[in-house]
Amino acid sequence: VQLQASGGGLVQAGGSLKLSCALSADTFRTYSVGWFRQAPEKEREFVAASKGNGGSIKIADFVKGRFTISRDNAKNTVYLQMSSLKVDDTAVYVCAAGQRLITSSLPSARAYDYWGQGTQVTVSS
Repeated sequence: VQLQASGGGLVQAGGSLKLSCALSADTFRTYSVGWFRQAPEKEREFVAASKGNGGSIKIADFVKGRFTISRDNAKNTVYLQMSSLKVDDTAVYVCAAGQRLITSSLPSARAYDYWGQGTQVTVSS
């Protein structure tokens, strides 16, 4: 399984970006896909995830109300719509995928088997 993240860029604070994570998997709908981010000198942190097989969605508290996650099973793609961006949202955003995740494990990086290369998001003041 390969993951390709795209959509990052430079945006002003208050702006929006939409990230995409495309998976090369025949059984895409069975995969849970999560977004994580890592800023310089900071730990990697969970942002959002979409559980496979029509399961639940999980959003980190610090982005609730600003970020949404969605998936298009026909396009093997998961999207992260980011709005009202803040300077603190600046980071490399990485998507990851795994099968048979339970809802409680969605925020855990260890639960995912496959990782993409990441896309840089820079928010300027």
